[in-house]
Parts: sequence; C-alpha cells; structure tokens
Amino acid sequence: MINTKEEFKELVESIESFEGYKKPLAFGVARVDFGQVNTEKVLQAVYPLINWNENFGSGAVIIRALIENGVAVDFEKSEVVAKVTPEIVNSVLEMFNPFLEEAKADKQSHKNIQVFLTLQKLFEEHDYDNYKITILFADENPLSVESVYLKLYALSLGKVALRSINLNGAFGVLPNLAWSGNIPIELDYLRENEIELKLRDEYPEIDFVDKFPRFLQHIIPADNTRILDTSKVRFGAQLAAGTTVMPGASYINFNAGTEGAVMVEGRISSSAVVKKGADVGGGASILGVLSGTNGNPITIGENTLLGANSVTGIPLGDGCIVDAGIAVLEGTKIYIKDEQKAKIKEVNPDFDDTKETYKGLDLAGLNGIHYRFDTTLGKMVAFRSVREVKLNEELH
Repeated sequence: MINTKEEFKELVESIESFEGYKKPLAFGVARVDFGQVNTEKVLQAVYPLINWNENFGSGAVIIRALIENGVAVDFEKSEVVAKVTPEIVNSVLEMFNPFLEEAKADKQSHKNIQVFLTLQKLFEEHDYDNYKITILFADENPLSVESVYLKLYALSLGKVALRSINLNGAFGVLPNLAWSGNIPIELDYLRENEIELKLRDEYPEIDFVDKFPRFLQHIIPADNTRILDTSKVRFGAQLAAGTTVMPGASYINFNAGTEGAVMVEGRISSSAVVKKGADVGGGASILGVLSGTNGNPITIGENTLLGANSVTGIPLGDGCIVDAGIAVLEGTKIYIKDEQKAKIKEVNPDFDDTKETYKGLDLAGLNGIHYRFDTTLGKMVAFRSVREVKLNEELH
C-alpha cells in the first residue's frame, strides 16, 4: 500500500525506470458492447475519460497493475487491450491510495481515480465482463475497435489536432451496425431473428446503419455549441466552441470540423478544416481528400464565406468569398483583371501577378479573394474582396 504522495512519486519513477518501459501515448478505460450473435465481437467502446500524451503517472500505475495481474504488456506493440477485472481495479486504487480521500471529496478532481472508484462500485454490484483498458504506445494503424474509438474520442474532444493522427484501416476494423439510440445491433442478429421480433412486436426502431456512431452519442459539446440534428455530425468530428450546425444540407464527417465559432449549413467532408468566423452556406460543399482534391486536404480560412450550393476544392485563405452556386476546383480556369492582380498582391506578397489566366490551384490558400462567375464575360473571375464576413455574435 502506498501511503504518501512522495511514495507515489517514487513508485512512478521506479516503474518508468524498468528496462524496456515506454510511456503510453494514450490510454483509457471503456465500457464495450458485444455482439448479440458474435458474443466475443466488440461493437463499440464508450470512454468516460481518455488520456492523450498526458497523466503519465496514472499510465504507469495502470500498466503495473496489469502486469501484476498477469496481463502481458508488450511495449514494442502499438496497442494493448486488456479486460478489466476487480483485481486490476483494486491494484490501481492501492497505488492511488494517497489521493483517494481528495478524489472522494471532490468528484471533479483526479479523473482517472474517479474512473477506478466507479468501477470498484460496479464490481461490488455485479460481476461485469465488458470493461476494457486500452493503451496506445505508438500512433500506428489501429488494430481494434477499442483503439479506433479511443482515437475518435481524441479527435472529438480536441485532444489532438484534425488530420494529425493515424486512422488508416479504421473502416476495416469497425463493423457495420444498426443503431437504435445508443445501442449498436448486429445486422446478423436482426436477420436471424426478424420473424420472431416482428411477430412479437419487438423489432427495434433503427435510427441509422453505419460503422460510426453519431457525435452526440459520445460527446458533450461546449455550452455555446449547437447541433440541431444529431445525424449531421459524425463521431470523430471536431467542433470548436461556438460552432452552429443547422439542419438540412449540413454535415460534418469524421476527422473534419471547425477551429472556432463557425456557421455550418453545408458539408464539411472528411479532412476538411474550417477556421473561426467562417460561414459555410446552405448546401455548400467542401471537398474531401477522396472527392476531387487529388489528396490535398482543404482548409477554409478565417471569416470566409462559402455561398449557398457552392463547391470548394482548393484551400482558401482568410476573408475569401465563393459566390453561391459556383465550383472553384483545382483545374478551374479563372480570369483576373490587371488592376485586381495588384490589389490581390497587396495582401498576398508571393502571388504571381504575371499570368493572364489562372487555375484554381494557383490561387490555393490566398487571402481576400472573391470568386464569381461573370455572366457577361461567360467565365469564372476573381478579384480582391471588399466585403467583411462577420458572424452574428448572438448566435455563436
């Protein structure tokens, strides 16, 4: 039993000094849902708390508790997933002993300890077998449902930046499921039991079928963030405080989102990032890396407006405007008048003002440009934007 905080510090130092020990990149305890037909198959993992590149002392204690209770922890592997037992919980809490009274007195303190105190209560009530500890030692391709969910939590909680972690192969790891509220259901179960479920009037109300749950099934947003339709934001999206997601044609995919207060009435595809003060108009579409950008992820700059039903396939700088109904793609030919080139160069010193006609890719990331289809000339044009894009502060 560890009795003082100094002893706890010494314990952590001794654990971390073990030959071959590696500090965890991330870790957390999850409640997992198993399959109704394939009862060993993990359908989803729900984490009340995740740690990402932080709380290394807690990580060390958990790793020691696993090893003491017979769990093989291979520090050379990218991830370790282990079943939580009462013995593991008790081992962890014994090492956390100097902090237990503080944790019991203030439930907002020592969050990792709170997780294990709650588990201890749960195991006193019932012999649960659906809790897992997940530890990541490296950011490699996820190998388990538990590790995919841990990474999606890291994105949606803002623990990591968008487009910064490895999700390669995630689609292959996650099963395709029917979702009834927060409950994942195997499609095989519905097929095998369809007759009886329907005749007994017990067939569940299915909200959607997907490999990913919805953002609000797992994440509590900031107080000033609004999502008016749960289907419009996929888990793994990242929404900065002040973001408003309207119903209708809006959608934010996983590994995409906002970096400040943004109005979203259009589509933000996977890998697309929208900075603060921008307005994604009704039905506007920001292309993802698999939908026309040649693998180049798109960032939309601050205070930029994407008009209704427009399509953007290049990165945009700050203070840009894309008129409603037009498509600005990498290969789009765009005409700029000489006097406008000079004005654009004032805010973009590296802009090449010697060309007569530009492709969209030539203008990628430039600030203060207004894109429009000139019906008189019959061609796409660009000029220095003179309009200030400003969101309604009362709405964000």
